[in-house]
Amino acid sequence: MSDMIVQAQAAKIASLRMFSLSTEVKNRALRSIADILAANSASIIAENDKDLLESDKTGLAMPLRRRLLFGQKKVADVIEGLESLILLEDPVGKTLLSTRLDEGLSLYRVSCPIGVIGIIFESRPDALVQIASLCLKTGNAVFLKGGSEAANTNRILADLIEKASIEAGLPAGWITLLESRDEVKQMLAFDEYIDLVIPRGSNEFVRYIMDNTHIPVLGHADGVCHVYVHEDADVEMAKRIVVDSKTQYVAVCNAAETLLIDESVAETMLPELAAALLDKGVELFGCDKAAEMLSINKAQDWHTEYLDYRMSVRIVSGMEQAIDHINQYGSGHTDAIITGNQPAAERFMNAVDSGNVFWNCSTRFSDGFKYGFGAEVGVSTSKIHARGPVGLDGLVTYKYKLFGDGQIVDDYAKGNKTFSHEPIC
Repeated sequence: MSDMIVQAQAAKIASLRMFSLSTEVKNRALRSIADILAANSASIIAENDKDLLESDKTGLAMPLRRRLLFGQKKVADVIEGLESLILLEDPVGKTLLSTRLDEGLSLYRVSCPIGVIGIIFESRPDALVQIASLCLKTGNAVFLKGGSEAANTNRILADLIEKASIEAGLPAGWITLLESRDEVKQMLAFDEYIDLVIPRGSNEFVRYIMDNTHIPVLGHADGVCHVYVHEDADVEMAKRIVVDSKTQYVAVCNAAETLLIDESVAETMLPELAAALLDKGVELFGCDKAAEMLSINKAQDWHTEYLDYRMSVRIVSGMEQAIDHINQYGSGHTDAIITGNQPAAERFMNAVDSGNVFWNCSTRFSDGFKYGFGAEVGVSTSKIHARGPVGLDGLVTYKYKLFGDGQIVDDYAKGNKTFSHEPIC
């Protein structure tokens, strides 16, 4: 029997035990994890330095290197995330529906863990802590596979999380770190043990996962996010939002990659917006009109996730063309409109087919922590089960509980009894 099968079986057993964990035990484990990360921050940073040094040798692209960095601020951030997660309501055991089928026969829909979740994510060590903690709070066992660039950092984080959580009362086997592509390939074959796979990456990567497993997949594809400057936009507001959406942190999936602007205001507003972006070091690529107006290179592809100080610019003939552009070239992640026209904003937010649609605010708000979810396992661009930032509610399912007092179906089939189907207040 392979080690992977043993790990998968152990995770399944652990997940069944986690179904009954109390909120107190889960929160105590989260507190223990926060404490052990704080106590071992120097060792964590030292392991991250090894990964950074290796990335220098291999010539890792700058966007990925930015994601890889896990210094004192990132340690503090993940600890803050753990503390906020402790304060959130337990998503397990919540009554979602209650119906009296008949006198003495009551039906309840109750939230419960999914089971064992396999999550494949990029070279962001902070994502490992966020994902593990969310799975813990929701009572799920988890298989984690991060980017190979972060191997040393991921290893020490997983070891510390496992140690602290088991000492706090979680079952052994609830968390497993995978370190090779071959292990991922094996995991995808374990539909008997694993209940859900969440891949974070490009559309091609998500499609590969879907095509190579029988396990349900919750897709987290690339983030080709847009900011659309409507004809009724305020130029100063537009500058602040566009610059923040693009440059606040360029190496993340909710950073804006394309700027759309109405042709009616392009001549007056676009030079100012471009200057603000250029001042932050952003290289622009435009449509024919934008390229000529701004003396920049032409955009080669409207579906590009730069994750860097680069941005595409297109002048559109109006809101309908902006909506059509986003629905054709976007990834369904996050798209924003800047306008003082409420009907226009509502039209945009209803018509754009994305998990997150914003009015007069930065795309960078598209985040589980900022939404108050504690953290996120990713931003789902799927439409089934969970959409947008996947936090606690996206990692639970539900079961039906029926409480009776000797009832049998034959009585209802013969008409001796009838259903009332009354809500239980």
